[in-house]
Amino acid sequence: MAFAHETVSRTERYDGAIFSVYTDEVTMSDGGTAARDVVENRGAVVVVALDDQDRVVLIKQYRHPLGATIWELPAGLCDVEGEDPAVTAARELAEEADLTAGRIEPLINLHTSPGFSNEYVQLFVARDLAPVPETDRHHREAEEADLEVHRVPLDEAADMVLRGEITNAAAVAGILAAARTSA
Repeated sequence: MAFAHETVSRTERYDGAIFSVYTDEVTMSDGGTAARDVVENRGAVVVVALDDQDRVVLIKQYRHPLGATIWELPAGLCDVEGEDPAVTAARELAEEADLTAGRIEPLINLHTSPGFSNEYVQLFVARDLAPVPETDRHHREAEEADLEVHRVPLDEAADMVLRGEITNAAAVAGILAAARTSA
């Protein structure tokens, strides 16, 4: 039987637009308590967009905490209250890759770093891709202003993961899951 860990107290450390940070005092299996820092996140969606040639849409985007531009999949926060995650995924695909999808289906779900965060990411596979008309395209700002959109054969993207060229956790999971389900 698993021990029922309980939060005895919570101290807010930071409350921001994207995440909040708390220190919880939690009961432990040995009868004591321990402080645990927790990052609460509103969650995100990630899109594995596959074209009719089985190429995956990848983006290269600057990520300040890394000080680098890295390979990712189109993705975004679940920041519209009550919005269906598949709708969020479609919106992010249009905003980041200028694409619509005839089909968007659930692929996998994951917790990105459960040792300190409750972030829950829902991954979708998108097919039957079409371009967003030029006049309807999202105006990209900040770090999205210079993101690059590429199409890479799915097998090559999986090889990029295994070579350590793609390190974004959600991109790694999404590409490998899509490669497995496409095989």
